[in-house]
Amino acid sequence: MGCLRRRGYSEVIVRDRHELDLRQQEEVLAFFEEESPTHVYLAAAKVGGIHANRTFPAEFIHDNLLIASNVIHAAYRAKISRLLFMGSSCIYPKFAPQPIKEEALLTGALEPTNEAYSIAKIAGLKMCSAYNAQYGTDFMGVMPTNIYGPGDHYDLNNCHVLPALLRKFHDAKVHGEGSVTVWGTGTPRREFLFSEDLAEACVFLMENYSAREIGDFVNVGAGVDLSIGELASLIAQTVGFEGEIVYDTTMPDGTPRKLLDVTRLSELGWRASVSLADGISRTYGSYLESLRDEH
Repeated sequence: MGCLRRRGYSEVIVRDRHELDLRQQEEVLAFFEEESPTHVYLAAAKVGGIHANRTFPAEFIHDNLLIASNVIHAAYRAKISRLLFMGSSCIYPKFAPQPIKEEALLTGALEPTNEAYSIAKIAGLKMCSAYNAQYGTDFMGVMPTNIYGPGDHYDLNNCHVLPALLRKFHDAKVHGEGSVTVWGTGTPRREFLFSEDLAEACVFLMENYSAREIGDFVNVGAGVDLSIGELASLIAQTVGFEGEIVYDTTMPDGTPRKLLDVTRLSELGWRASVSLADGISRTYGSYLESLRDEH
């Protein structure tokens, strides 16, 4: 919201899950009829890490299919001029050539641990494409890499890898523990993008990107990756944890590598500006503030 206001958008309409249940079609249709927005950023989704995806696959596919279908169809009915659908880099095949180009979509099997979520996101992306083809809409998809930043979730059963590691190392430091256990081998490589960079990219694309002219979707990422082991070491250094890092190799690694090809976005004139080290430092500062607020 801050990004939009900085760019001069004075009227920004926001609803959280307690105010509007996007899984309920009648509620969504009523919202669009009442508010009549001109541009829509569809970032809502049921998300989580490997554990959550493996435990609740039915909820992940059900909720995300409903959210995408209800909002995209309501936007069409309300004659919305522009819609941006937030996808995920997990839509790509598990063994896609690296870095992953947009053209890799549906060229191979998905990563099994988050297949339900991935299929729902692919369906939303294809729904945008179908509406563009049949109805002449200009609905675009963005495929962001792993996002992190202030305000993230730190529930170890449901959060993503970066906030999970940040909390683990912080708790270990506070309690004087000698080691921290990281799931998997530490060898998979991942790319991370600071949340504020993603917000800037989405507004930039809304203003400069046309699905009808360039393509139905575009990758959004930092363009660089690192191993989970390297990430763990960086977070330990940021938090100030000096103990041992232990790898639980009985837990799944997920996709071996996931780095997005951001050539299409770069050629439009946008690049990420926040380094991973700076982003983690700012995220940890926000996490410490949230802990102080709880007390």
